Amino acid sequence: MDMDLVFLGTGGSVPTARRATACLLARVGGERLLFDCGEGSQRQMQHSTGLVQVDEIYITHFHADHYLGVPGLLKTYNLNDRQRPLRVIGPPGLIDLFSALRRIFGRLAYEVELVELEPGEAVRHGGYEIRSFAVEHRMRALGYALVENERPGRFDPDAARALGIEPGPDFKRLQTGESVQGPRGVVSASEVVGPPRAGRKLVVTGDTAPSEMTSVAAHEAQLLVHDASFADEELARAAETGHSTARQAAELARGAGVGMLALVHVSSRYDVRAVLEEAREAFPAAIAPRDFDLVEIPFPERGQPRLVEGGAKPAGASAERRD
Repeated sequence: MDMDLVFLGTGGSVPTARRATACLLARVGGERLLFDCGEGSQRQMQHSTGLVQVDEIYITHFHADHYLGVPGLLKTYNLNDRQRPLRVIGPPGLIDLFSALRRIFGRLAYEVELVELEPGEAVRHGGYEIRSFAVEHRMRALGYALVENERPGRFDPDAARALGIEPGPDFKRLQTGESVQGPRGVVSASEVVGPPRAGRKLVVTGDTAPSEMTSVAAHEAQLLVHDASFADEELARAAETGHSTARQAAELARGAGVGMLALVHVSSRYDVRAVLEEAREAFPAAIAPRDFDLVEIPFPERGQPRLVEGGAKPAGASAERRD
């Protein structure tokens, strides 16, 4: 199945003219998952993908720049006659938060299921799961790892034919791990199917200081999206506020063996290009996506993730690139 990540909001705590607050849209096969939903997220959708009917919203923590877009999005769905249920997932405290937010969005015609996760718990999907892990911020906060199931090995039809198996139902049985009867005896799947192939992994930290749990969760991920709020010059400030510098994020990515690092939540006081330079000294495969960029995540054997600048914008939209 296809997998990509759309960067709807890449800025820091305060939105700017060019960068909205935290919001990422994962498109996994036919499912649409939102990670954080900062102020104006539905507007960002309208400028790019259209108003996506997301299946789930994952909130990393309860600082306002990560959830202020939820009431407007839920109300707009209601005005557009949404019928199917929506699941919202977050750390403990989510139910209390929604008790307060209901005064804003009011009664909805569709069901909203609230799920509070403890670190280490997961939400299962067909073919993958979303695993939560603890990060280090000024409040209780979660990161999320989208982990795809291991896939069967590659079937070798030539090897099957050499063992006397003809194309047809027996090919299918071998591909699914069964043994079949051939003209010279039983042929097992292991004789014609290669070793299992790894699935993909996408990790989103939300706001965090460098964290051992992030390093574990991100081990050999294709894409790690990490807080990079500060430059080297404010290392002490990053530690004080529970954030990371771009270089710290890069060092963590290098140690975890990730394929690509996407830096987000960079403070508006910085030139993002300068912060990215610091990160690339430690991890050359770092990027600093802008709003409406996307990253395509192929299967591991098909290559590394690929940044598509402005890839979520409608055809013919301006390709101007400024921080």
